[in-house]
Amino acid sequence: MVRAAYDDLADTYGDNFRSTGPEAPVDLALIRHFASLVPGERQVLDAGCGAGRMFTVLRDLGCAVEGVDLSPAMVRRARRDHPDVVSQVGTLTALPHADASFDGVFSWYSTIHSPDTDLPRIAEELGRLLRPGGVVLVAFQSGQGARDVSGSFRRHGHDVTLHRYLRTLDEVSRALGSTGLAEVARFERRAVRPERDSQAVVIAERPRQDAPPGPRR
Repeated sequence: MVRAAYDDLADTYGDNFRSTGPEAPVDLALIRHFASLVPGERQVLDAGCGAGRMFTVLRDLGCAVEGVDLSPAMVRRARRDHPDVVSQVGTLTALPHADASFDGVFSWYSTIHSPDTDLPRIAEELGRLLRPGGVVLVAFQSGQGARDVSGSFRRHGHDVTLHRYLRTLDEVSRALGSTGLAEVARFERRAVRPERDSQAVVIAERPRQDAPPGPRR
């Protein structure tokens, strides 16, 4: 259902969301903070890249970016708009990459359409891709329950069904922690128009093999 919806939405989404217009200044600061923590060669996977609107942001921050998305039409659009970035089709519950492939994994609101039952597997996959010392960022709407967000897309002529799942900071942090990742930052802010829900970010790290697990100081 989610794949079909975003296949239908791909060009409308790509045409209307080309950059960081929807983000608040503090959201962009959190992305900068994430990028500053990425170690090594700074190879980053944009996991749930959509049409690739965050590729330029991450590259401007010094990251070498690849993309993956559930929707073939979104990947087609990402390849068209960003032909110099490798993008491929894949699901967050079974990412098409080898273990320890990246120094950073960037999940910018890409988990929001996945039900709670998928969260442990998604966290496992995001963590699996990290090299020691690597960091993951997960952004999402905070709260509890689910919202039917189909109406906003139907107003633009797309007959799709989409639900958004709300989660707390603790729920996301626990899911990442269960895979061996250590939280290094969390943030939550109130909604600003036209948002309906509070926005949240968790950043977590794969501890280095030669250092004890724990938060970065």
